[in-house]
Amino acid sequence: MADTTLWAELLAFGTGLALSPIHLGVLLLLLLGPKPIQRGSWFVTGWIVTTLVTVILLLTVGHSLVLDMTQGSHHRTALDLLGGGALISLGLKELLRSFAAGEEQPAWTHTIERFINLPLPLLIAVGALTELISPDDLFLFAKTSAVVLAASLPSWQEIVGLVFFTFGSSLLLLIPLVAVIIGRERVIPLLQSGKQILFAKGDLIVGGVSFALGAYLGWQGISGLTIVI
Repeated sequence: MADTTLWAELLAFGTGLALSPIHLGVLLLLLLGPKPIQRGSWFVTGWIVTTLVTVILLLTVGHSLVLDMTQGSHHRTALDLLGGGALISLGLKELLRSFAAGEEQPAWTHTIERFINLPLPLLIAVGALTELISPDDLFLFAKTSAVVLAASLPSWQEIVGLVFFTFGSSLLLLIPLVAVIIGRERVIPLLQSGKQILFAKGDLIVGGVSFALGAYLGWQGISGLTIVI
């Protein structure tokens, strides 16, 4: 049976993936615009499907290549060190940009305001592509697959783990969507406040999450090196 450490890691990686200011910002704008439930539901569905399919493909490739992802293995140590270094660099860059910008909104906020005017199928496709090309997301996908491979779980537990990760990565999108479905008029002020905070502090969120994840991966990579030595 998988231990609680594995589930905690999957939840942590899923939460890291969920803290995507671009996708959260797009969803909030959709929920504040016309046809909020229809457009918001399709957008969140696209996120969930993209997340689940990506980790399934990575896990399938890992099994077919018989990759050793135990602590201290060359594959896992390299992934942790490379991922940790890249994420720490990205995190520092975003944090410095956030402090330099002050009260000015990040440039990506103007981009997503144009995104929501796209036809819904194209908007979902752009959302999926953005998720797949984000450095943070790529390493989180790879790390999730790595820890599941290292656990050597039976197939049904692997499925449960991937569903658990996907749910964790979607929770921040599902909460506002469900709130709008239950009673949109009552939550509109909260959505507007959330959008203002997200647009003002988006770079700070990205930088903080990237730095924290990078530090964690770096620590695991260094631990792997000590095992090898």
